[in-house]
Amino acid sequence: MTDHVEKLIDLALLEDIGSGDVTSEYFVPEGVQARALMLVKADGVVAGLEIAQRVFEKVDGSIETKILIADGSRVVKGDYVMEIKGPARSVLTGERVALNFMQRLSGIATKTAQFVDLTEGSIANVLDTRKTTPGWREIEKYAVTQGGGMNHRMGLYDRAMVKDNHLVAEHDIDDIQSAITKLKKDKPHVEVELEADRLDQVEAFLKLDGVDHILLDNMTNEQMREAVALRGDVKSPKLEASGGVNETTIYEIARTGVDFISVGALTHSAVALDISLDFVEL
Repeated sequence: MTDHVEKLIDLALLEDIGSGDVTSEYFVPEGVQARALMLVKADGVVAGLEIAQRVFEKVDGSIETKILIADGSRVVKGDYVMEIKGPARSVLTGERVALNFMQRLSGIATKTAQFVDLTEGSIANVLDTRKTTPGWREIEKYAVTQGGGMNHRMGLYDRAMVKDNHLVAEHDIDDIQSAITKLKKDKPHVEVELEADRLDQVEAFLKLDGVDHILLDNMTNEQMREAVALRGDVKSPKLEASGGVNETTIYEIARTGVDFISVGALTHSAVALDISLDFVEL
């Protein structure tokens, strides 16, 4: 629970509660205690349980929560993942915000797991992208890891990613090498990735020092296999496939020998996992 996540929860509660939960205040008797179970209503992978737990804690410190299954676990329709006990008013006040976090993050974890399953038997790892909900990147990328994926760069600051390779190709390769050398000297912790959409670019980039990754942009499977062959047995720099990746194409892409496959859909197209809160007798 980083400071940023705490702020996200605070903003979500402020957005939802505003000046007060008038429904609970006027239609739920004060002092009534309740017990609720968080129910998964579709098969998937859960993520965000500690965030949901924190939501209830912030609403009312007297609420007791019990996480019944760990983040990253595969669940089936009908599974319970959390128990909540406390004042009925407070539980109802926190219900929607807690579920919003759970449904969104579990949807991302579920979609990631679907892509990861399709790469089984290959060396390829599934990566996310920066195509995330503004402000939610930290927790959405966390959800990707719970689905078995890996994180690409967090932002513009932790990896140099040189795109628009038509422009790059017009520059002298020595200029690119000079820029990489300077960056590595000034910021040795920052990785360098160069985007290539042609094999001659891959061949040129492989001769440079300090390149950590080469992005194979919208290449055919045959071109990617050739790029892997050009690199040989050195296994460096790492090769990343990007563009045209979906549930029907990733299986064959993974078998070209690339190290990573980046999939924007993990975050920008994930469907929320159906989760509800069922109130039961104490």
